[in-house]
Amino acid sequence: MNLTEMTRHGLAGQSATREEALQVLDSSNDELLSVIAAAGKIRRHFFGNRVRLNYLVNLKSGMCPEDCSYCSQRLGSQAEIMKYSWADPRAVHAAVEAGIGGGARRVCLVASGHGPSDREVNRVNRMVREIKDQHPDVEVCVCLGFVDDEKAASIKQAGADAYNHNANTARSHYGEICSTHSYDDRMNTLEALRRAGLSPCSGIIAGMGETDEELVDVITDLRAHHVDSVPVNFLLPFDGTPLEGASDQLTPQRCLRILAMVRFIHPDAEVRASAGREMHIRTLQPLALEVANSIFLGDYLTSEGAAGAADLAMIRDAGFVPEGLGSLVELNATSPIDQAVPIRHRGIGSELPANV
Repeated sequence: MNLTEMTRHGLAGQSATREEALQVLDSSNDELLSVIAAAGKIRRHFFGNRVRLNYLVNLKSGMCPEDCSYCSQRLGSQAEIMKYSWADPRAVHAAVEAGIGGGARRVCLVASGHGPSDREVNRVNRMVREIKDQHPDVEVCVCLGFVDDEKAASIKQAGADAYNHNANTARSHYGEICSTHSYDDRMNTLEALRRAGLSPCSGIIAGMGETDEELVDVITDLRAHHVDSVPVNFLLPFDGTPLEGASDQLTPQRCLRILAMVRFIHPDAEVRASAGREMHIRTLQPLALEVANSIFLGDYLTSEGAAGAADLAMIRDAGFVPEGLGSLVELNATSPIDQAVPIRHRGIGSELPANV
């Protein structure tokens, strides 16, 4: 693994080869910090010390007719999630304002289902227009499932900046996780988004039993489809889904290697450490910021995320700045941390147990 050569190519906007990407995934824990440092040089070259904060708004939850094995909203899911049809516009407005108030620079409007009807597209388009009217500097990403050219063009005309439609896994592995649609169906939607002028956002879910080769294949294919943003999700093994209890292969080190591999193949694209980072990367999350330039703020669609204040503190302490904030001083002003020394009132000398 020639990290010097891979870094040089990455700084020039060139993707790592398949062999190089596989070497990253196969690297040892002893090599991990060197891999992160090399990928980090590329990340900082294109994105500096900025971290983009994205915020999810789940417009419609559960009751999806698709059978994606990983999904808590799938057909037949027994996961104990909230299930509801379209959220009240006032609740959506309040959620959007909360996300933007917390520092989000991109709001992602998501609804479960195979794909939207014309009426549903119009419903979401009204939300998009409202957000752009009130917050013209905030990007809006829409995620409604499969769309054709006409619907993609309508969403773009409403003012949306991007559209998310994840590949999730490689073509060769797709039949193992879903039977109600195909990998090619997803790629066809990505092409419709590009034709409409929407920024394509498409990524993966790692930890579903795929091989290293399949991880590299799907990430390379997304590069060929010119996606601008690559969310890297790590499987949340929801109880009540076919993948319940899976994802044992995802150690913090494994997750960081996957993020680095994505950065080497997509040197100049937004790489987002997405769902599952709290569960699987855990205390090494600050290292993820050295490679990824984007995270979600707050909760995910059907699972809780880290507290926003905790993520802002992590970003600050790691030497990064949320996109849209001009300096660390400004960040400190928006998320003050109590500097008082905590006094011990438990353990020896008290009737309370020790903090162990």
